[in-house]
Amino acid sequence: MEKIREHKEYEGNPVGLSEETCQTMREHLDRHLAALWIQYFQYHKHHWLVEGPQFRDLHLFLEENYTEIHQQADAVAERITLLGFDPTTRMENYVKLSYIEQEPEGVYRIRDGIKADMNNEKAIAQEFRKSIQKAFELGDFGTKSMLEEFLFKIEDRAHHCEHFLGEDSLAVGYLHSEDEAKAGHN
Repeated sequence: MEKIREHKEYEGNPVGLSEETCQTMREHLDRHLAALWIQYFQYHKHHWLVEGPQFRDLHLFLEENYTEIHQQADAVAERITLLGFDPTTRMENYVKLSYIEQEPEGVYRIRDGIKADMNNEKAIAQEFRKSIQKAFELGDFGTKSMLEEFLFKIEDRAHHCEHFLGEDSLAVGYLHSEDEAKAGHN
């Protein structure tokens, strides 16, 4: 197989951004691509292994999340190519580049998995905000706009994970006071 260009070799871009801007944003985007794939596989694992009374709701929720992340990862990789670089594509490199970690092999309580998913989404959101700021500083408004759109969805996923981790509102949602809750009155 003949290699056309080395990985991380700049080929230019059709949108008039400087090479320095493209290089800086490629580094940011490659880290996001790695984190998104790690999170994708994390949600997929939980989708495959979820059990219990909320199986269907969680199974579908997790599928929606990994499907959305797949679309985001694809868009991030496409943006890297627009900037004149090839995105990282090897799994072992995603593990090195990612700022989130995937849980170890094995089956864990789904509540712990959802909590880990929420914490990963929080970390991803925090890193996206840094990249949005950097893209703004460098005048890369296309990348900034894309990341802002994805940030809203990332925050929404974190928020929905938080809802799954909440107390059962059917059991305690309508009690008026802590004393009534202890007494069993409503």
